[in-house]
Amino acid sequence: MKTDVSNIEHFYDKAYDWIIDKGPSVILGIVLLILGLWLIKLLGRWMQGGMHRKDINPSLRPFLTSLILITLRVLLVLTVMQIIGIQLTFLTVLIGGIGVAAGLALSGTLQNFASGVLILLLKPFVVGDNIIAQSQEGTVTSIQIFYTIVKTFDNRTVVIPNGKLSNEVIINISREGSRRLDIEMKFSYGIDYEQIVNVFNKTVDEFKDCLKTPERRIGVSALEDSGFKVSLNVWVKAHGFTDTKLSFLEVLMKNLKLGGIKLPGMDE
Repeated sequence: MKTDVSNIEHFYDKAYDWIIDKGPSVILGIVLLILGLWLIKLLGRWMQGGMHRKDINPSLRPFLTSLILITLRVLLVLTVMQIIGIQLTFLTVLIGGIGVAAGLALSGTLQNFASGVLILLLKPFVVGDNIIAQSQEGTVTSIQIFYTIVKTFDNRTVVIPNGKLSNEVIINISREGSRRLDIEMKFSYGIDYEQIVNVFNKTVDEFKDCLKTPERRIGVSALEDSGFKVSLNVWVKAHGFTDTKLSFLEVLMKNLKLGGIKLPGMDE
């Protein structure tokens, strides 16, 4: 019986010593944990409002918020454990080893991920833009964290890893809203140049998809043994550029025929 009482007293003595020694650190750690979690929650709300005001891509907002908040919570827990007195040497080595292994195994994926974040933040192109990238020309239909989907003008769906887009040249052919339509045609020296210019101007004036500004440009681009070449530069809307070009060439050819101007290869 005395042994049991002695053991209980010994236990209470140890517990009392532990409370006196570690109690303040534990209390400080708990207070810091509660306060830190509260501040992190406030930071999350502030970040959501800030990203909304700065018009950051909606698909990127939850990811960035979660990434930052989780990182802060992990750091907070590690800090609290350090304050309480829990040794983190083994845990730190373990986390470091896992991080290195994961980084080596997922290097390509991580590159695509980082590139996707940069594309969504810097916006070299957005959904709906027409771009030329990786020898593909089409309309951007979706921008994901790891890849971008482009629908080509011949109705093919092309999935391009974001790492490729961030390291290569991207031509955004619709961002400015307009494109220059360049047409070059060859005529024999027997055809009056002013007559050609009049037909070109008439076609541009009548064609509804041609823009008034910037101004058109018409001129002789080359002199050859068999004839001379005339170039026309006129501005049209960027979206629907190919359809506009086909329609314009059709109308121009008709107007040249109506004006009595024969093109090379036409029957005399």
